[in-house]
Amino acid sequence: MSDWHSWAAIAVFVSAYVAIISERVHRTAAALAGAGAMLAISATDDKAAFFDEHSGIDWNVIFLLLGMMAIVGVLRQTGLFEYLAIWAVKRARGKPFRVMTMLIVITASASALLDNVTTVLLIAPVTLLVCERLALPAAPFLIAEVMASNVGGTATLVGDPPNIIIASRGGLTFNDFLVHLAPIAVLLTAVLVMLCRVMFRKVFVYDEKRAAEVMALEEREAIRDHRLLYQGLGVLALVVFGFVAHPVLHYAPSVVALIGAGILIAISTVETGEVLKEVEWPTLAFFAGLFVMVGALIETGVIGEISRALADATGGSELGAAMLLVFGSAVLSGIVDNIPYVATMAPITADLAHGFGGGDGVHVLWWALALGADLGGNATAIGASANVVVLGIAERNQQPISFWQFTKYGLVVTAVTVTIAAGYVWLRYFALG
Repeated sequence: MSDWHSWAAIAVFVSAYVAIISERVHRTAAALAGAGAMLAISATDDKAAFFDEHSGIDWNVIFLLLGMMAIVGVLRQTGLFEYLAIWAVKRARGKPFRVMTMLIVITASASALLDNVTTVLLIAPVTLLVCERLALPAAPFLIAEVMASNVGGTATLVGDPPNIIIASRGGLTFNDFLVHLAPIAVLLTAVLVMLCRVMFRKVFVYDEKRAAEVMALEEREAIRDHRLLYQGLGVLALVVFGFVAHPVLHYAPSVVALIGAGILIAISTVETGEVLKEVEWPTLAFFAGLFVMVGALIETGVIGEISRALADATGGSELGAAMLLVFGSAVLSGIVDNIPYVATMAPITADLAHGFGGGDGVHVLWWALALGADLGGNATAIGASANVVVLGIAERNQQPISFWQFTKYGLVVTAVTVTIAAGYVWLRYFALG
């Protein structure tokens, strides 16, 4: 890391990160400026930034988001989200903590089947409407559910994008993730509910009048266009099937989402321009800028150097390596998005696993990496893709969540869940294994 490009890249990344944290500059502007600076100093180039699979913009993430945002944009016009909001509030009897618990459980469960970004795209509009009906601040509910999406997404191969990378590199199957990570994901979802009960206790103010008003509503009356609703739900069902059937169909989630969006826009009467207005373009631009900046750190060897230092620090102990992967990945995934981090760390983890006689396939180090990266994504507002998406949705709906507002809760949740996850790894694979 003696090359001046490495130090210049670090300086640019830190400057952009400080700008994002300070919020004096919009996060999209900071990310794009940082990406431009990385290209200007030749820390990366156009081929690496736009076309390289490991250090370039992850177009699969960008187009997955674009496709799902378009589908959600069409569904929004049917009244579906109003229907679900009224239904959820009535089932919870208008009690705020019950509402939050319901949203956490639904989000965590859905994130295990869909990816966590798709889940929050579908659940966030419902949450905003629920909070509006009950005159509650939306931020705590949105923060709770995005954390639930990251915890629930840990359970399966398709739940969180880093898991797909880990499965590919480690030769792991969908069932491997279910057996090894689903039990801890269920436990951590329950822990998250208890943490939210404490962290957001001041928010749970029951407004009897508001609750009675919602209880008197008939949710079916919220549906404005039944034909469009059936079209939208039909396409969404096919998209979900496409996600789950990936091992058979071999279509990337981004391709499935784009095909679904194209079909829905083509068969519906909704204006294409209206659908595109619903897309969170600043969020997509932010991701592009962030990917270029992190890619420059990969290109200049900065992330590789950090990862090797992490590997060297294990001292030949398998338990030490597992614990370092859990906690180290949690820290680093909170600073850079966990997708490029895992892409960089996966080959190093594979070497470590071979060194300990693991070979290809199931090995504790893969689960340590997955738990640290997935749960560490909750630490900061830009630690995981779902976090950035929810912040964009909140801002668009005049319910902005600041970097620090998210992060002060994220650090608490991450510290507790990662510590429990480390205990799970020690107990299952070393004490009892």
